[in-house]
Amino acid sequence: MLVKVIIKRNVSEGKEKHFFSLLKNLRFNAMHQKGYISGETLICAENTNRVVVISKWESLEDWGNWKTDIKRREIDARLGELQDNPTIYEPYVFSKYKAAAEQGFPPPLQKQRL
Repeated sequence: MLVKVIIKRNVSEGKEKHFFSLLKNLRFNAMHQKGYISGETLICAENTNRVVVISKWESLEDWGNWKTDIKRREIDARLGELQDNPTIYEPYVFSKYKAAAEQGFPPPLQKQRL
């Protein structure tokens, strides 16, 4: 099951340089984790202190292992010191209807012939 994790952060004014250095370090470490596929960093065009990272993982388990990794937690704590608000993590899964149903989602409505 493919997983995309959307991570939202608000960088404190004047702390951007140090923040992005740490974020680059975090990405470097993630690249060596089991199940990591890719990642991208987006900066809000209307408020450049708002940053969204989208990472792609092979499974929720792989993401969970990385999220609880001691090295990641250490870097994340340092990032947190440079932010106005706590980080928001939102994992999303890609799946076909059958796999979605196995996760508890209802199956799609069937097309009815009129």
